Amino acid sequence: MVPWGAVLWRRLLRKRWVLGVVFGLSLVYFLTSTFKQEERTVRDRNLLQVQEHEQPIMWKVKFSSGNGSQLSNQCRNSVQGKLLITDELGYICERKDLLVNGCCNVNVPSTKLYSCNSCLPNGCCSVYEYCVSCCLQPSKQHLLERFLNRAAIAFQNLFMAVEDRFELCLAKCRTSSQSVQHENTYRDPIAKYCYGEYPPELLPV
Repeated sequence: MVPWGAVLWRRLLRKRWVLGVVFGLSLVYFLTSTFKQEERTVRDRNLLQVQEHEQPIMWKVKFSSGNGSQLSNQCRNSVQGKLLITDELGYICERKDLLVNGCCNVNVPSTKLYSCNSCLPNGCCSVYEYCVSCCLQPSKQHLLERFLNRAAIAFQNLFMAVEDRFELCLAKCRTSSQSVQHENTYRDPIAKYCYGEYPPELLPV
């Protein structure tokens, strides 16, 4: 036996005015959703334009003397290097010379401060740890500030997350879309870690 509710629903659907109401409600819902999406798109576009042209990006990075954790006798470091490590004070050392507190042992002759070994004048280096150490030089402060002020909106999310100069240098020296051409080839396959304002020159095709 067919339920009365189902029979009544079928009869209603046969009425043209019911179909018209359903169609009208669907059309209203579609148009409302479309207008809301368009309004969100316009608002987001306007917000980006305001950020890009009127308001400077508020970066968290602090450039101050003693830019590290020296007071607690602990150091953050570049972590991943198999042979070399750079600590947040700017020292670069062999991994075996890293102290238990995360700092490089400054009493070892091979430990260097603010070393730019393997780095070119354009700020690109062939070794990541040297890139970070060189980037931490006090003389590089103005260069980094200029980069932050000129950074495109596309890089805002990447660099807005950094809290200080050490984190900025770690992020800046990592390879990114700025280091490659044609999406799969390094602009400079040797010096591919860059702290400078500009990416390496494009290689001839």
